[in-house]
Amino acid sequence: MSEVLFSITENGVATITLNRPKAINSLNYQMIVSIKSKLIQWEDDPAIRIVILQGAGEKGFCAGGDIKTLYQSKESEAAFKQSIQFFQEEYKTDQLVANFPKPILACLDGIVMGGGIGLSQGASHRIVTERTKWAMPEMNIGFFPDVGAAYFLNKAPGQIGRYLALTAKVLKASDVIYANSADAFIPSESLNSLFELINKTDWHQDENPAAALDKMIHNFKREPEHTGKLASIQLEIDKHFAHSTVEEIIESLETDKSDFSLQTMKTLQSKSPVSLKVTLRQLIEGEMKSLRDCLDTDLTLAANFLRSEDFYEGVRSVVIDKDQNPQYNYKQLSEVSSMMVDSFFQHSF
Repeated sequence: MSEVLFSITENGVATITLNRPKAINSLNYQMIVSIKSKLIQWEDDPAIRIVILQGAGEKGFCAGGDIKTLYQSKESEAAFKQSIQFFQEEYKTDQLVANFPKPILACLDGIVMGGGIGLSQGASHRIVTERTKWAMPEMNIGFFPDVGAAYFLNKAPGQIGRYLALTAKVLKASDVIYANSADAFIPSESLNSLFELINKTDWHQDENPAAALDKMIHNFKREPEHTGKLASIQLEIDKHFAHSTVEEIIESLETDKSDFSLQTMKTLQSKSPVSLKVTLRQLIEGEMKSLRDCLDTDLTLAANFLRSEDFYEGVRSVVIDKDQNPQYNYKQLSEVSSMMVDSFFQHSF
């Protein structure tokens, strides 16, 4: 069975289904290449009027990239180059989705993380459900939030983007919408009805399919059952995460004895100091960049992280041995110099 399924109806609906349900539809190189190829083919195809992007199975849309494959990059130069090629194709595909001239409806049901967010973030219509668990979890494995995160996380209110990047916080539907990373909440029990309506509609008869899709989604959307948390901690996030260094952020949190500050400080101190410093700079510099420029920077950063021992130690602790006890070479923020951070932003391949 193919790891990505493609279908087209006579009514003008094309569907892309990520089809690795046992791996929560994690993306590998072949999946990315086939999606990219189809999108290029469909851009100018008059038979295609709208595209649906979804994941197979009950667990989620996409848990991200195939980390175990990236872990093998340390074994040889050939493996390293294969990983670079994966990132190149992935980022090109993310850009294609964002620039696609026709409506793309991304169904962010269940787990949506990392590369899954990158693939769907540029879609014109992004829906979440009560099952959505959304995160950029790269900080947990000594990596950095890539796939254009410095672009789209900076679209969140205030300093929420920095907070989400540095803490790898998992969000539910209402907070994903609050962070401007989704457009509408639709209960999972209504998804089949929505997709049936979309597939029954003759999109060739509609001069403005985006507006028609807007109207359909509006008729199915509801208020999320659970109130989000981000709005209630917005002031605290903005106060602490407005600083331009990780040391200042932690110092600010230390002076505040609230539960939020104590928990956030503890979370940050569990992450790789290299990842924290590189990511904060990435987010700050990304504020004024286009998506394409952010993706270009991501490719440089990804290559340099693949040369970093702390990345492999982070992956080992979470994905390989699963002991959740990384022994990073750089254990303290003070050990990570500004010169070292600079080196991650220098093209190296």
